[in-house]
Amino acid sequence: MSKKIVAITACPTGIAHTYMAAEKLRNVGKELGYEVRVETQGTTGAQDALTAREIAGADGIILAVDKEIDESRFAGKAVLKVNVGQAIREPQKIMEDALNGIGTVVVDGESAAVETAGSQGSLANKGFRSIYKHVMAGVSYMLPVVVAGGILTAISFAFGIYAFQEEGSLAWAFYQIGAAGALGLMVPVLSAYIAHSIADKAGFAAGLVGGWLAGQVGAGFIGGILAGFGAGYLTLFLSRKLPFPRTLQGVKDILVIPILSTAVVGLMMIYVIGRPISAMQAGITSFLTSMSGSSIAVLGILFGLLYWDLGGPFSKVLYAFAIGMVAEGVYEPMAAVMVCGMVPPLGIALATFVRPALWNQDQREAGKAALFLGLSYITEGAIPFATENPKVILPACMAGGAVGAMVSMALKAGIMAPHGGIFLLFIPNAITNAVAFLAALAVGSIVTAVLIILMKSVRTGKAG
Repeated sequence: MSKKIVAITACPTGIAHTYMAAEKLRNVGKELGYEVRVETQGTTGAQDALTAREIAGADGIILAVDKEIDESRFAGKAVLKVNVGQAIREPQKIMEDALNGIGTVVVDGESAAVETAGSQGSLANKGFRSIYKHVMAGVSYMLPVVVAGGILTAISFAFGIYAFQEEGSLAWAFYQIGAAGALGLMVPVLSAYIAHSIADKAGFAAGLVGGWLAGQVGAGFIGGILAGFGAGYLTLFLSRKLPFPRTLQGVKDILVIPILSTAVVGLMMIYVIGRPISAMQAGITSFLTSMSGSSIAVLGILFGLLYWDLGGPFSKVLYAFAIGMVAEGVYEPMAAVMVCGMVPPLGIALATFVRPALWNQDQREAGKAALFLGLSYITEGAIPFATENPKVILPACMAGGAVGAMVSMALKAGIMAPHGGIFLLFIPNAITNAVAFLAALAVGSIVTAVLIILMKSVRTGKAG
């Protein structure tokens, strides 16, 4: 009888990695003769949800997640926790580990994980993963708000660059909805859901208010992140350590903790951290708006290097930084980051078209898919190629991304909406200096394609 494996996949944005990991687990599991059921938790919520019977009858349980999920369904079960990237790169290994109990943890009744043999990791690594998960939880909720706000603001400019100043006009209405409304909520939403990720519902109010205050005092994106963590951990501390009679527990949860946590976070933002963070944010904004020459080159190289993981944690951190700059009215980093994300799949697709002899039939077909994914700003289209040949693909993608980012920054391309790829061209004013953006994409993709062809030709002996 075949072994039964159940899994959940969930990446921070819920757009690509979630479904690629699920597909990998299903396909490889089928090849190995396992019965695999995967629940995906993407932007639209849970799909193919696991049933209690399936969980109870599973021989192995895998949680391939990069954000907080509800683990209460798995109470008493041994589960293997990995990041989504591992499920894409090493599906066979993690399935065998889950079946053999290697690195698994037992989930208790309160969803906390108790370590079993082989599951230990460094405190520093666990700390980084925890911080990353909480930030990305906030970003995942913030992203639709920023996309809607950026595009609606751009539409308001389509009526004329100053048309939004005429109160009551359609341009003014779009601007109020997009810039004043959606983008104004960006930092509070980020902060609130970071706090929610840490302390659940109890942290939401303090996080929301702290994020709003961060925007008011000019602390922006960085202030919002700090407010979210402060609200979350303060609420968690109060809920665990504040002594209260059991009969008054409801009063503590609904009245005492929200008031205390909101007051403390608010006062800290106004009197302690608000001004220093505001000054730092202003300094970063000033630096980015006045860059030239070597500064642009250094930043472009840094962007290219940070995108080495093709949509993974480092890429997401860079993406979050660019979104923060959009909130400050600085749009060039978002364009450069989008170029870094689009160049890898586009460059790979170009290489498969120019030198088809270097690729097998499956790779050539995957190249066609990579073209569409790249145009859509879904970097993960490059991952299957990078998994098969990392020594060729990763350096070429980093180099192409760095060159593309440098061109984008040097020519002052800017993007007001943090997603959409090439299709943003169809929205008036969503991309400032669209020709520069297209030039950066073209140059970066060509660099990536040329390097892939050269290195692959040398390694395979097909230099002709």
